[in-house]
Amino acid sequence: MAEEDRFVAYLRVSTARQGRSGLGLEAQREAVTAFVGARGGKLIAPEFVEVETGKRNDRPQLAAALKRCRTTGATLVVAKLDRLSRNAAFLMTLRDSGVSFVAADLPEANTMTVGVMAVVAQHEREAISRRTKEALAASRARGTKLGGRRPGAADISGYQQQGSAAAAAKAAARLSDIADDLRALSGQGLSLNAIARRLNEAGILASRGGSWSAAQVARALARLA
Repeated sequence: MAEEDRFVAYLRVSTARQGRSGLGLEAQREAVTAFVGARGGKLIAPEFVEVETGKRNDRPQLAAALKRCRTTGATLVVAKLDRLSRNAAFLMTLRDSGVSFVAADLPEANTMTVGVMAVVAQHEREAISRRTKEALAASRARGTKLGGRRPGAADISGYQQQGSAAAAAKAAARLSDIADDLRALSGQGLSLNAIARRLNEAGILASRGGSWSAAQVARALARLA
């Protein structure tokens, strides 16, 4: 079998919870296996699995997969193009790495076209973030006072019982700061996952810092109820 028919699989999930549960990995694995089989190719073990966020470029498993491709002459294969990144600069760097790569959902993509596709993907992500921030700003402009505890707001003092008093107090203050954003998004009838995604896209940190998850949104809304 020719070297160009050899493939190295790179799979990625966005959270540690997904990584532990395997959620999303099996679907990616099946797509990659079917794609390579249809090409009459061969997957080289091992597969490389990353538990990471799509906005970060420092991915040790991807680096290892690329190294494996360079040392074996294989092609990097992913289930979907966004499994690599939605960041245009990162994809351009990958394009120039000397490693051939292919996405099962877009087999026609190549090193010439992926740059344009990456720019479009980056533009879409920035547009979503901008629209989210504008929607939150419009909500504030409708007369909602930000910061501090509003009359009738839920008493979240019980939140201070978690962890150290200093950390709990800081988290409670953060929840108060973002209460209006949470209420605005919840009022739109969005799912917990959608609210978490909107908050992350807008760059709004969770109560204790970091990215939002559906579970964190549910807990925060419960405390504000």
